[in-house]
Amino acid sequence: MTDSLSAAQARRMALAAQGFTRSRPASVAARHIHTVMGRLGVLQIDSVNVFARSHYMPLFSRLGAYDPDLLDRVFMAKTTHYVEYLAHEATFMPIQDWPLWRFRREYFRARLAKAGSWAASNERTLAWVRDELRSRGPLRPADIRADAPRERGTWWDWDEVKLALEHMWRTGDVAISGRKGFERSYALAEHVVPADILAQEIPVPDAMRELVRRAARSHGVATASDLADYYRIRDRSAVITAIGELTDAGELMPVRVKGWERQGRPLPAWRHADAVLPRSVNAATLLTPFDPVVWFRDRALRAFDLDYRIEIYVPAEKRRYGYYSLPVLVGDRIVARVDLKADRAASTLQVQSAWWEPQARPSDDADLIAGELALAAAWQGLEHVSVSGWGTAAGTLHEALGSRAEASVRRHVHAREVVA
Repeated sequence: MTDSLSAAQARRMALAAQGFTRSRPASVAARHIHTVMGRLGVLQIDSVNVFARSHYMPLFSRLGAYDPDLLDRVFMAKTTHYVEYLAHEATFMPIQDWPLWRFRREYFRARLAKAGSWAASNERTLAWVRDELRSRGPLRPADIRADAPRERGTWWDWDEVKLALEHMWRTGDVAISGRKGFERSYALAEHVVPADILAQEIPVPDAMRELVRRAARSHGVATASDLADYYRIRDRSAVITAIGELTDAGELMPVRVKGWERQGRPLPAWRHADAVLPRSVNAATLLTPFDPVVWFRDRALRAFDLDYRIEIYVPAEKRRYGYYSLPVLVGDRIVARVDLKADRAASTLQVQSAWWEPQARPSDDADLIAGELALAAAWQGLEHVSVSGWGTAAGTLHEALGSRAEASVRRHVHAREVVA
């Protein structure tokens, strides 16, 4: 039997699975981060830092303002709980998940070792870099490069050291042992991953089934393409097989979602047995483009009517929405997108453009967005928010922020009068 969901019900179920029906804590501790990671499974890493690097954003979206140093301590300063790997793109993931990714490491090992490949032509580089890590422990690429033999001439250059490290990271010979700032330190995998975890061998079908199970739990309700994309599994047949096994086990249930169609025909979808359908979602927050809610373009368009593409690589004069616009969630709707920049010299969060989305209700949504922009500014240690005139939502947000500032001034003056 196939259940049915409306499009709005599917959105609420998906957002509940991602933690958006939970109240933000008054203060954020490491346990809150672990709870969020339990729901997301992975945290995608990105280097763009015009406002805040992407991996800091999903925690802000769900927990509110928190100390970014807490994330650094939990994810980067040590590898007790998490390690980096290509579990979607480059992500932080639980270190216990290392055995699940043997199939991907073996895929890279086979692909990168083919005749004529860089690895096949640079075995000496790989061996030397491996020996450096074995004898010296965790190192940055610059540390290895600085110690390279000079008599080899151009053979020992930066690109080859970095390529060797990245090659061995993909194949699992090397793991990321932490970061300082945004710079990685590399170490042999046995120096990072506990021996009992490193020794585990999970058969590929079992790994696929577990990853599809987790993707279904994190999505709440999803199509096969959604489930495959969550962990970037390219083997479609393996995903379909895993869905069938999980359905037979009662962990997944077929469902039809109104509006989820292709060429006029309903798309098969499944909901996780633990997925809940809340009556409402009261969230109002900014999302990174690499949040699991919107990172798969097909799903973002189908579920949230959000046709999203990052415009980082689009020439400035051809950008429609801005360099790095962030989707804005209000309730169960993506209502806007805002292109943010932290001008730290002026202590100002610049809203460089702001646009309404089809599901927006501007008169209802503007004040909620203004409040979230003010919170985002405070989170980044910025004192002001400015809004440019670019975009359909710019004027309304400018007025909403002005009203909030005036109300704050009135409250401050009233408090002074009471004290006086």
